[in-house]
Amino acid sequence: MLKKAFLICCVLPLSCSLYAQNGITLKQALHAAQQNNPFLQPEKLNLNIAQSDVVTAGLRPNPVLNNQTLQLMNDRYFATGTKFQNAHNRQVWWQVTKQFQLANQRKYKQEVAGKNVSVTEKNYATTEVMVLLETGNKWVDVWYNKMNLDLVQEAKTNIDSLVAIQQIRLRNQVISESDLARTQLLAEQYQLQLQQASQAYQNEIQNLQLLTGSMAPVSIDTSDPVITLVVTEQLDSLLAISYTRRPDIQVATHTIAAAKSNVKLQKALAIPNPELGLIYNPQNTVPYFGFFGTIDLPFFSRNQGEIKKSRFQLQQSEQALSAIRQQVQTDVQTTFHTYELNKEAIRKYDAILSKSTQVLTAVKYAYARGGTTIIDFLEAERTWFDTQKMYYTALYDYRRSYLQLLYVTGLINQL
Repeated sequence: MLKKAFLICCVLPLSCSLYAQNGITLKQALHAAQQNNPFLQPEKLNLNIAQSDVVTAGLRPNPVLNNQTLQLMNDRYFATGTKFQNAHNRQVWWQVTKQFQLANQRKYKQEVAGKNVSVTEKNYATTEVMVLLETGNKWVDVWYNKMNLDLVQEAKTNIDSLVAIQQIRLRNQVISESDLARTQLLAEQYQLQLQQASQAYQNEIQNLQLLTGSMAPVSIDTSDPVITLVVTEQLDSLLAISYTRRPDIQVATHTIAAAKSNVKLQKALAIPNPELGLIYNPQNTVPYFGFFGTIDLPFFSRNQGEIKKSRFQLQQSEQALSAIRQQVQTDVQTTFHTYELNKEAIRKYDAILSKSTQVLTAVKYAYARGGTTIIDFLEAERTWFDTQKMYYTALYDYRRSYLQLLYVTGLINQL
């Protein structure tokens, strides 16, 4: 009867089953982050700020109204029969002028502002994909900690059952006290690991809740396969995709376009803007009408500094694009090789898992029949546990490298 109970304990599941929970999948977590991430919300306002600059660039200079009034103060010079407030003793100057922008200055201002909006949009896209990567990695962190928690829980459940059986066997004098002590020691180790794994899981859940902007506690669907976009392209194809889809490449490209427009704007601003208008000037009730005009004489200041700076900014943005393209090439190459290596490791671990399970089953069966020692059994148990954990670690690395590959190629939005 004792052997039968022990054999029932031995055939408990040897690997953690991935039960689907009523939680969010990776795709749902990424979508929630896009909509509700608290760090993305203020970044969205940068788009409104940039669009406001377009409105400002399109505004024309306001007309200027000028009044000058000169009052005769000595009554000895007043017109005959008049008093202080009489119009014959006063000169009034009314002037209405307006500045006129030449050399397409308004057009170039609007052009620069419009291209800065495009730069801002691409900057937001860069921030968004970084948030998506962080959220995706955090989802995988939660999954890994949940798998580790389930694994430790399963191992502890199995060992607890074995401890109960060992206590019965000790009373029946089938085993020694040292055999029971060794089993209890492993159970205590699993208990400590269980507490640590539980706390780590709760911590990662809270971090995921923050990134998704959820007001309520979240859980994940551990049955989600994660690897939904099969990466079949070769390295050259992935590089080509990266050059067209990476937001930082697009930011650099749009920054160059904005810098070119700014060079034209600064050259245009070197042209002085005239201020023209009309004058109405009643002097001692005698009306005068005239015209007003003024313009800077560009002897000293011709916007030389801003023109020079705009050219350096253009050169800087072109060099930045070249550097980013080199960075993209390095990122894609290293990430792709890491992804392929982790993918191959998962394939190899499938065979190792099967072998460790077979060994543990055989050792348990032999120990139940007295064919081996408790040391062999506990060693087989630890080997199985370590193999399971290494498998989940390898799967964790594989999934993270997959997300990183989608990030460096600009494909993470496809999830």
